[in-house]
Amino acid sequence: MKASSPLPVDRFLATLTVVAREAGHLEWSRARLFAQRIDALWVRSLNNQPELAERLEAFVSRYGRLQDTIADKLLPRWLLALAERPGSQIEVLNRAERLGVVEDVAAWLEARQLRNRLVHEYMTDAQSFAEDLNLADSYSRILLQTYRRICEDAAKRLHLPPEQLPGD
Repeated sequence: MKASSPLPVDRFLATLTVVAREAGHLEWSRARLFAQRIDALWVRSLNNQPELAERLEAFVSRYGRLQDTIADKLLPRWLLALAERPGSQIEVLNRAERLGVVEDVAAWLEARQLRNRLVHEYMTDAQSFAEDLNLADSYSRILLQTYRRICEDAAKRLHLPPEQLPGD
């Protein structure tokens, strides 16, 4: 006998728990990385400071992972839990914006492009890379705020008690 598939709300909650953990890791990495001023000189110094380079890699990885998980898994599963049919990623983001979970789709898409630059154009120009890192600090706050809004929305629309939602 085949095991039954989890209900959409259960899949959503399982994914929300993963995102809570990823969000916590991103917050921790962000706080450590941006405790210092990041500029072109700082970027150029990474060749001689492997511990800072590892801290940077952790932040970039966690930034990308959280964005991917929210956009590719959490938002579509949230819509399914609301008994809506998710479409393409842009349709999902637009719907999330209309429902008040994503503040600005254009900013979300810019954050996505930034993620790609951080990964694929890694330190080709110290000044540009420093500017992108500082931009990633701002965009990481957008990702974290999106996670919090999804939690708040799920509590209201899905009538979930606080103990079913991951804590901060």
